[in-house]
Amino acid sequence: MSNVFSIYLLVFIVLVLFKKMIKIVPEQENRIIEQFGKYKKTLGPGFHLIVPFVQKIAYTHSLKEITMDVDPQVCITSDNVQVTVDGVLYLKVVDPVKTSYGIDNYEYATAQMAKTTMRSEIGKLELDRAFSERDEVNDNVVKAVDEASDPWGIKVSSYDIKDIRPTNTIEQAMEQQMRAEREKRAEILSSEGEKESRINISRGKREEAINISKGERQKMINVSEGKSKSIEIVSEATAEGLKDIAAALQLPKGRTAMSVRLAEQYVEQFGEILKGAETSVLPLEVANLKGIIDTVLPALSSGSKGGNV
Repeated sequence: MSNVFSIYLLVFIVLVLFKKMIKIVPEQENRIIEQFGKYKKTLGPGFHLIVPFVQKIAYTHSLKEITMDVDPQVCITSDNVQVTVDGVLYLKVVDPVKTSYGIDNYEYATAQMAKTTMRSEIGKLELDRAFSERDEVNDNVVKAVDEASDPWGIKVSSYDIKDIRPTNTIEQAMEQQMRAEREKRAEILSSEGEKESRINISRGKREEAINISKGERQKMINVSEGKSKSIEIVSEATAEGLKDIAAALQLPKGRTAMSVRLAEQYVEQFGEILKGAETSVLPLEVANLKGIIDTVLPALSSGSKGGNV
């Protein structure tokens, strides 16, 4: 009976020892093995055997990238404005041995390093630049923390600022400033619109004046051309009339007829002058002139009918 018990006990001990010897490491994880308190080896993903009671797993590390919230911290900008900044840090273990023996708590140390670097970077910038240059600040934090954590076997891949919160007084001042800027832009746009409107109106009046002047010019040209044509026609008609008169003067009794016609016109004009005057004193010869012409004219007219004029 005791032999059977001994056999079962031995089998149990062997199973327990075998279980302690077998170590299965999942993907993206590493195990640090120590032998008698000293680093022995690093177990990667897969099946492994270790010596029980001699070797033990001292540290377990995940090789996946992890996300850490960096607690809000108070920073002072270069223009002495107090702001509260928080962010997110992305890192992973690249050397499990350095991570195990290089630092006690790499997550806490990396977060503290990110905080101090962030305060330093924000202190170099004014408040407005701190909002507009987040990407540059993030890059500087990543570079500084990654260099500092390299002896710890840590790779810092990214850092993102989640929020920058100034004090209530500063927020109110910023709101007033933005309101003033919006009002300024509105006034500028309104003045620009009025300016464009005045320019368009002046251009329209200028075009109208140009069109009117062109129309007047064309009108004057047309009138002058019409007058020139009228004068030309009258001149031609006068020339033709003078030619006819000259031809008539060459005929028999033409000169007599012309003299009679001139005398008639003279008498008519002289009579008009006498009608307009209230009192006239004339020589006797002039007074009897019209009577003589009235006497002679019928005779000449009858004589001219008898011949060719």
